[in-house]
Amino acid sequence: MVNIPVGYALSRRDLFGRKWISLLYVVPMFVTGGLIPIYLVTKNFGLLNTVWVMIVPFAVSPYNIIVARTFFQESIPNGLWEAAQVDGSSTFRYFFQIVLPLSKAILAVIGLWTAVGIWNSWFNALIYLTDQNLQPLQLILRQLLITNQTLQSQATGDVASQLRQTADMMKYAAIVVSTLPIMMVYPFLQKYFNQGVMVGAIKE
Repeated sequence: MVNIPVGYALSRRDLFGRKWISLLYVVPMFVTGGLIPIYLVTKNFGLLNTVWVMIVPFAVSPYNIIVARTFFQESIPNGLWEAAQVDGSSTFRYFFQIVLPLSKAILAVIGLWTAVGIWNSWFNALIYLTDQNLQPLQLILRQLLITNQTLQSQATGDVASQLRQTADMMKYAAIVVSTLPIMMVYPFLQKYFNQGVMVGAIKE
């Protein structure tokens, strides 16, 4: 919802200050403020222990914006915009009714990347969420494995052997639970994903 419109705007050659705006998105990819400043800003906005803390601070991805910009530059011809202008189309109407329907590949790729990143994220939840009712599955699985390993290290004899078997079963169950949702979604997006990952790979 954020990266695609920004990527499209940066792909327009008539955008004023396009290079400088692009630079503002590229620099944070290499230089960040660090964990403590981000935590303080998040706290001042009152996002701690809310669902929004897992969404708002990470909604903008410079990498996804650059990928989207490259897709629009190479896949959407400028002639479409000129034809839309002749027909009296506005910029917003052109974007929503023409550009987005032609951009299913990049929408699928960025959507899948974002979904996998959020699904596998546990460190952000560890830092920003202390309410157990809001903690994601990955953090809960991590806590279960740590607890099991702690009990295993304290046990001896047959009890340790049983705990070791239980720990292995929990690891396998965690792998299945954490990968199954993504595996169920991927087949429906595979054809778009194969197209989208090739964006910018070949220069003609």
